[in-house]
Order: sequence, then structure tokens, then C-alpha cells
Amino acid sequence: MKKILFVASEAVPFIKTGGLADVVGALPKCFDKRYFDVRVMIPKYLCIKQELRDKMEYVSHFYMDYLGQNRYVGILQAELDGVTYYFIDNESYFWGAKPYGDWYYDLEKFSFFCKAALSSLPVIGFQPDVIHCHDWQTGLIPVHLKDKFHGGEFFRDIKTVMTIHNMKFQGVWDVETIQRFSELPDYYFTPDKLEAYEDGNLLKGGLVYADAITTVSPSYAEEIQMSFYGEGLDGLMRARSRSLRGILNGIDYSEYDPETDRRIAQNYSLRNFRPEKVKNKLALQEELGLPQDAGKMMIALISRLTDQKGLDLIQCVMDEFCSDSIQFVVLGTGDEKYENMFRHYDWKYNDRVRANIGYSDDLAHRIYAACDAFLMPSLFEPCGLGQLIALRYGAVPIVRETGGLRDTVQPYNEYEQTGTGFSFANYNAHEMLACIRYAEHIYYDCRRDWNGIVDRAMAADFSWKASALKYQEMYDWLID
Repeated sequence: MKKILFVASEAVPFIKTGGLADVVGALPKCFDKRYFDVRVMIPKYLCIKQELRDKMEYVSHFYMDYLGQNRYVGILQAELDGVTYYFIDNESYFWGAKPYGDWYYDLEKFSFFCKAALSSLPVIGFQPDVIHCHDWQTGLIPVHLKDKFHGGEFFRDIKTVMTIHNMKFQGVWDVETIQRFSELPDYYFTPDKLEAYEDGNLLKGGLVYADAITTVSPSYAEEIQMSFYGEGLDGLMRARSRSLRGILNGIDYSEYDPETDRRIAQNYSLRNFRPEKVKNKLALQEELGLPQDAGKMMIALISRLTDQKGLDLIQCVMDEFCSDSIQFVVLGTGDEKYENMFRHYDWKYNDRVRANIGYSDDLAHRIYAACDAFLMPSLFEPCGLGQLIALRYGAVPIVRETGGLRDTVQPYNEYEQTGTGFSFANYNAHEMLACIRYAEHIYYDCRRDWNGIVDRAMAADFSWKASALKYQEMYDWLID
């Protein structure tokens, strides 16, 4: 039995701010339990819902020297869907209404968490073959295993994997601060280790010392070796390219299933989407106060409203776009300039644009089920979950060819009648608009072809099972 420990800052259903939580919560359930014992360790935040905290059982506690003080480390445990979760408890670090907030304080909090996570393993008696670390918050774990925890028998043979969910977030501060929080000697703060451009960098530490590195799509693994996408670490990624692989994220097909989804107005499946899916559109049009028209093409955007998501492209051509025979439904929250932009167009084109500023999981499900097409023109996209959910619900993705979008959406070919969506290559507003208008043409003028695209989209399989097999292969390679 191979023992694997996922260590991360968030995991569904306990705590979620982004796609990282989906991966850490969904992937461990999909491993072959005959050969792999996969467990998860996250902080015990005070903002975890009470009903989930009630499921946790006290395991043990100890005191650990950190920054010259004796700090309490509690360990709790819960079982969910056959997976064991451990929670590291220290209320002075993990209080607050959300898991992240003050950047400087986050650096100290997760430096503590890395040391506490490793220190707790002998206490719970779980000796993993592989510790699978996720993003900068756990970047110190591979370093500590080569340093503070190197001598002991317990830690000697543990291998580490570092997964990059988004290269933009690295855990950077001045060297003096990172050195204080990490408690590492001067030896580690050189350009070939934790120092990058005269600052300390926690993600870089993990990437230098991990035995294997993964990212969340094959294309993103190639892209981060280029300066545009590499966020300053492209040289390191090229140097470690033999240890780097891209494994596509999946989605939880039990949670995102139009046939059983209780949040949508009308359930439907691959067999009956032609008559049934449109009922969701009519229900959403009524709910949002849009003119009810079954034949009108509805395009949706569900996203964090940030520059990364390509919203400046939409801003460039929004008036032209709104002159088309479409309805455009937006759901998301983020930068004030984009929130206000969509509010403005909701006011200006009130009969065809709806800006739902905020986030509601229930409304997201209703929009996926209702819309005909799903727009995702990202500047970069490590994997992207929106297009995977859209495929599942028969909402045809219109995407830019980058990262996971390129790997998951096969562009429509009208001559061969293949493809699951539409895509454009260059980060250019009018190229995006031309791609949207081509999709509109197929929707309105070639309806049988459009239904063929929806057929293939809903038949595509991006469940976690395929990803889990690739991770199992990597663990086998590391351990053997």
C-alpha cells in the first residue's frame, strides 16, 4: 500500500476560495484504494462552517518551537467519502473570516503550517511515501525535509511533489522576512535556492527541492517555461523540465451533472438535451428579467473579474458585441473597474445584458444549464474549471487557446464535423469577436451542426478518474 499525503491551504467541502480546493477535495477520492492510501492535511480555520467542524474529532496536540516561542499545535481528524482529513489547529494563526487576508501575516501563518504539518506526522503515526504539496503555501515542506527534518529515521525516505496551480502566486517578501519565518539558515538564500531577484520566494523553494513538479494542464507545463507565462521562474522551470509534467484537472461529475442537478429548473442529459435544456434558458430569462425567447442565443461568463480572465478584450468590443442578436449573462466579482463596467452595460443594454455582481453557486449552476455558449477569453489559464463544467452542461465553450483551455476544448471544424467548442489564438479583441460571431452563425444558420457540437461536448470525459490514473503513475515512478 502506497501512502500519499496531500498538504494544502484549502480543500472542498471544508474551505474554498478557488480551483485549488476543488483539486485537493475531489482528487483523493478517485485513487485506487487497493494500492493507495491518500489522506489530506489542511489548516483548521475558524471560518470553516460549524456543521463541518462538528465532524472533526480531536486526535492529539503538542507544543512546537516556532520563532522562539512554544506554539500550540492541535491535530483533528475527519472522514469524508472514504478519505481521512487532518486539520492543524492553532487559533492565533487560523482565526478570521477568510483563509487569506493580510499578505505579510499569511507568510508567517503558512510558514508555521509547513513546520507543524511535518512535526505532526510522527504524532499521528502516518508515514507517507509521498507528500504532495500544493502552491506556495506549502513550498517550505520540500525544503524542510532536506533541512530540519533530514536526520530522523521517520522522514528519511519521504519524497515530495510540488503542484503549481497558478504561477502568479509565489509567496514573495524580502529575504530577511522570509528567512525569519522559515527559520532557515543563510545557506538557503542564494539565487539557486530560495532567493529570486533579491527577494525570498516560498514557491521557488518548493520547486527547487521537490522530487517532482506538476502543473494542472500539459499546455501550461510548456508555457511556464517561457518568460511571458513563467512569472520570473521560467529559467528554473526549464532547468527542471525533466521533473515537470502537466496533468489536467478534472471536475466532480457527481456534483456537476445536468441529469441529477437539483439546483436547475429542468434536468436533461445527452439523450434529451434538445427539447429539455432550453427550459432552463426560459426559466433563467424569467428569473433575471430578460425577454423570454427560446431561440435567442444566450452567452454566459462566470468568472473572477480580473485582468487574467481577458475582460479587457470584452471591454474593447462590448458595444459591437451587444449589437448582435444575443443575450449576455455575467456572474462574478473582482476588480471594481470590471464590476462597474458590467453594471454599466447592464444599464445601457438592459434587454440583453445581465450583470450579477457577486457569487452564488446555485445561480452558477442555473446559468451553466441555461446558456448556449460559455465565454472564456483568458490571457492565461493554468487549467480552468469553467469550460469543463460548460462542456458537461452542453454550453458550448468559446475560449482563447492557452493553457488548459487549449487542452480541453477542441475547436469546431465544419468540414470534418469535429470539435467541442470554438477558439481563437491571439490575445486580440476583434479576433475574439470574430470567433463569437462565427459561433453565432453556426447557432442560427446551421442548427444541426450546433447540436452536433453540443453532443460531442456533453460526451467528453473530464472526470477526475483520468487525472487520478496519471497521478498514480507518477507516484509509482517516484516510489519505485
